[in-house]
Order: sequence, then C-alpha cells, then structure tokens
Amino acid sequence: MSQPVFVLVRPQMGENIGGAARAMWNFGLDRMRIVDPRDGWPNPRAVALASGAGRLLDEAQLTETTDDAIGDCTYVFATTARARGLTKPVVTPERAMEIAREKIQGGEKVAVLFGPERAGLENDDIARANAIINVPVNPEFASLNLAQCVLLTAYEWRRQAGDVEAERTELAGADWASNVEIQKLSEHYESRLDEAGFFFPETKAEGMKIVLRNLWSRMPLTRSDVQMLHGILRQMVRWKERGE
Repeated sequence: MSQPVFVLVRPQMGENIGGAARAMWNFGLDRMRIVDPRDGWPNPRAVALASGAGRLLDEAQLTETTDDAIGDCTYVFATTARARGLTKPVVTPERAMEIAREKIQGGEKVAVLFGPERAGLENDDIARANAIINVPVNPEFASLNLAQCVLLTAYEWRRQAGDVEAERTELAGADWASNVEIQKLSEHYESRLDEAGFFFPETKAEGMKIVLRNLWSRMPLTRSDVQMLHGILRQMVRWKERGE
C-alpha cells in the first residue's frame, strides 16, 4: 500500500462523497473506504459530483463499522476541528502526511478518518485513532465541508511526494538566452547609445555602461526576448534615419 486509505465515516450526502473522490484523485489518491453511508450505496449523486473520478467510487470498499474499515491498518489519523477531551497527538495536515509517508515507506498501512458532515467524527471513532489531524482554520468558523477536508489532506500528501515545485517559470516554448546572446544584446545597445551621445558626460560614461550591463544581467531573458529587443533598437534607428 503506497498511499494512505481515506475513510469516510457515515457520510450523509452523496454529493460530498463524490466531491471527496474528486479531491482525492486531483492529488493521485485512489484508496477510498466508506463506512455506513446514510443514503445507501451506490449513490447516483456521488457519481454526478465525482466528475471524472468515478473509478474511485466503483472501487471504494463499503463497510458497516469503523473497525471494519481500519482493521488492516497499523496507524490511523482522525480529522476533527473540535477539542474532544482525549489525550492524543494533534498534528497539522502537513505533519500528518509527513508521518504517513514515513510509516508507509516503513511498510505500515495508514488510514485517515473523515467524519459525517453535520457533527464530524464521534469520540468513539476518534478513540480508535493514533493521532488527530487538526486544520488551523478560523476558530470562529471551524466547520469544513467533507470534500474540503479531504482535499486539504490529499494536497499535503502530494506535497510530501517531493515532486511539487514551489515556483517555476512557464517558458511557453522558448529557451533561456545564453550569456553570449545577452552579451551581444548589451553590446548592440551600448554601441547605438554611444552613437546617440547617451553616455554623457565623458567622466561618467564608463560607470553608466557598467550600470547598463548590470541591468541586462539581472533580467531573465529568453532568446525570443533578445531577438525582440534587437529588433526594437534596429527599427528605432531606421526610423531616426528616415526622419533625417
């Protein structure tokens, strides 16, 4: 089992089950178990809301009790937004999925319990868990939709995979300009600006050229950017020559 099992305990609305399946599949998770759904199973409303993640519903394991759903698991998290008066580790979704990955890599089976929409998990369910996941939400409005809670946890699982880039640049088919290309662009502008008398007075000319070169080196330019900037300067020179 290379991923945690997400267990929906007594979910009340088919729409939320479908939304949870969609949220799981958004982040590559497909192990769903459903405990005693209020409106029976299968549920056409769940299928309608799954939006492309119907396979998870088809393959979901249906159980009558929470014990049945987690019987083969060695470590269980329970999600809850409220203090329950039970002594347990309380972790964020980020830390929970970090622990889950460590345990799964060590050969353990991990489950995450999500409670029914109206009141969440009962203490009887939470007592079966090893740790509690608590989302740091607004304390004045701590209620999370079932699918929202599933999505937050699934997102943190995906982040722990290590293949999520914190920042990237979309090059749109272009390549970054090489140092040689940027140097040629710098020389082109420096030459034309010199002809136009831009570097004045003479005592400040060298310093101005260094500032200009530094400007080019700071700019993240693609090859198409460089070509465009060359073209702009050539056109401006042609326009000036026509005016003369």
